[in-house]
Amino acid sequence: MTEVFRTLYPEIEAYASGHLDVGDGHVIYWERAGTPGAKPAVFLHGGPGGTISPSHRRLFDPSLYDVILFDQRGCGKSTPNAELEANTTWHLVADIERLREMTGADKWLVFGGSWGSTLALAYAEKHAERVSELIVRGIYTLTKAELDWYYQFGVSEMFPDKWERFIAPIPAEERHEMMLAYHRRLTHTDKAVRVAAAKSWAIWEGETITLLPEPSTSDHFEEAEFAYAFARIENHFFVNAGWLDEGQLIRDAVKLKDIPGAIVQGRYDMPCPAKYAWALHKAWPKADFHLVEGAGHAYSEPGILDQLIRATDKFAGKAV
Repeated sequence: MTEVFRTLYPEIEAYASGHLDVGDGHVIYWERAGTPGAKPAVFLHGGPGGTISPSHRRLFDPSLYDVILFDQRGCGKSTPNAELEANTTWHLVADIERLREMTGADKWLVFGGSWGSTLALAYAEKHAERVSELIVRGIYTLTKAELDWYYQFGVSEMFPDKWERFIAPIPAEERHEMMLAYHRRLTHTDKAVRVAAAKSWAIWEGETITLLPEPSTSDHFEEAEFAYAFARIENHFFVNAGWLDEGQLIRDAVKLKDIPGAIVQGRYDMPCPAKYAWALHKAWPKADFHLVEGAGHAYSEPGILDQLIRATDKFAGKAV
């Protein structure tokens, strides 16, 4: 039997956009899409260091949702670009609350994938009373084991050719701590050194997030302007373990016990191994759990996208 996958909703324009001064010298760009006054939701992009895109709006039925999307500190249209100062998980959690207050929503659906799942969990565990539902995809809990798997030993065994290119700029004597080796270069006084390191860091991720090669996804990571902010911010967060205690997000998942939700995970997700989604499922049984066969990490992979659209439809009261 052939499975029919749900696809993105038709393209829609943001009906409002602006900039919010969140302090510490940071101004974040936000936009709203859908129907004013409909079900409130917030979309949290990946990275850290990624950005929102028009396709992200299309994960929500625009007739049923009023969605706010924003570029996190230092990302996309937020300023200052690629800034690391006053840029931590907990700054971003506070920014989400500022945006909720700005919209006037008492509660809203929170949607995050990859790093966005990390941020969504951190926000929901701190502000459970403000979350009506929670949708997370490509679960990343930012433990040492997860970071080592992607940047030290693990994914390197699956992509030896791409790993070889990733480690090439780093001298052999520094390769036992790849994140720190890249950190030195991404914060170097010479911008040319920072840019070169950023491109190499970003390309490694772009080439390993889909189950099969997908140029439309990986090529974006080769764009110098995107790669610079993406790599600097992501590495900054990761060398600091997201300012989270080891295992904190699973430990505190008990705080989600009354929140309906959905966990969507690709079976063959290389950056975010499925065992962490499984652990979250065990710690938060109220959420629907979907382990998608034949899928990697990217939200655009058909089986993952299908479950995400089903989840947003379900929580808006639409038949799925």
